Amino acid sequence: MTVERTYVMLKPDCVQRGLCGDVIARIEHKGYRIVDAKMIQLDEPILREHYAHLTDKPFFPEIVEYMTSGPVLAMIIEGEDAIQGVRIIMGKTKFEDAEAGTIRGDYASSTRYNLIHGSDSPEAAEAEIKRFFG
Repeated sequence: MTVERTYVMLKPDCVQRGLCGDVIARIEHKGYRIVDAKMIQLDEPILREHYAHLTDKPFFPEIVEYMTSGPVLAMIIEGEDAIQGVRIIMGKTKFEDAEAGTIRGDYASSTRYNLIHGSDSPEAAEAEIKRFFG
């Protein structure tokens, strides 16, 4: 097992619905530690960078609208195999496929409003931590 750092973002719907405490508790109860956190308001330029793989999709404007609708909670999470471990806790991206007991399975209201983002690889974690924390 390897101690890793990963990037986690609680999206606007998570913040707006008052679920940050519940989500953070799940992450911490699993044994992961928050090493840095901040509330930020995203703008289109950073979303174009973060979602570069989606900018040519017809639904990208909806992503921008959603992700700029309110603040997000950006976090650096650390722990044993944190990247994969946090992704398991999060549940599958499509809310209808997310298992009960996962964050998305228990709280997501749709695939669009799916509460949380987590890095999917060591390379993505490094890039996302740098993007959002400098």
